[in-house]
Order: sequence, then C-alpha cells, then structure tokens
Amino acid sequence: MIELDEQDRAILAALSRDATQTAAALGGRIGLSQPATWRRIKRLRESGVLAGQRVALDAQALGFGVTVFLGVKLATKGRVSLEDFERAVAAIPEVQLVEHVLGLYDYRLRVVARDLADFERVLRRRVMTLPGVGDVEANVLLSEERRPGPI
Repeated sequence: MIELDEQDRAILAALSRDATQTAAALGGRIGLSQPATWRRIKRLRESGVLAGQRVALDAQALGFGVTVFLGVKLATKGRVSLEDFERAVAAIPEVQLVEHVLGLYDYRLRVVARDLADFERVLRRRVMTLPGVGDVEANVLLSEERRPGPI
C-alpha cells in the first residue's frame, strides 16, 4: 500500500472532481510546481491508486429516465458458473454495473432504461433469460443525493 500525504490527497480529490486538469493548474491550486505535481500523479498511477479516467454521462440527458437496482439470486449455481452469468450480463448495454455481493442476493445490478416500459422489456427479454437466474427484486431509483467520489 502506498503512503499518501495531504498533497496526494488534495490531488486525488481535485482529479476526482475534474480529471482533465493540467498538472500546472492543479499544482497551482495545491501549492506545488507543475513538475512536482506531475511526478506525484505519475506515482499515483504507477502504484494503482489512480486506476483510470472516466467521463461522467448524464443518463437523464441521454434519454434514460429510469434507473433500477436489481437484486439477482441465481437458481442453479451448481449447473451455471458465476463466470457464465457475469459474461452474459456484461453484454447487456442497459446494465451499467454488476456487483457480486454477499447476502440475500448473489448479484446487484444497476440498470438504466428510457422509461418503465423499456425497463420491463430489458427485464423480460434480457435479464430474466440470463443463465441461472432465479429470484429478482427491483428497486427503482427515486433520487441520487451523492455520486461516488474519492474515498
């Protein structure tokens, strides 16, 4: 595990808000030179702390007005491997997130759809036909108060 100081944490917080910032602009905000900031960013990448760069898309603006969290319990764990389920569910474009969890359900999925009728189509034609699917519980997202950010 890498040791992080206050400047490393400041870099991570700033990059989590806007990963397009230049090292010079970022360094200016936290009191470091451009080369020193760049070296720290490089070290954070090489150590795996910075695992990538992503663009945050607004599902609503793209026409996806419904987000549903599905709890999926596999019915036939012995006959269908977890890898088969994971491979099949990853191929569904409406499924944004697949989490293997411990508890009542085996998987938690985040699914986006244009509306409830579109979600029903995704559920019936795609999710329920996946290998090994047993029980499914749906929870519709009403509002999202906090987006994932730095730890």
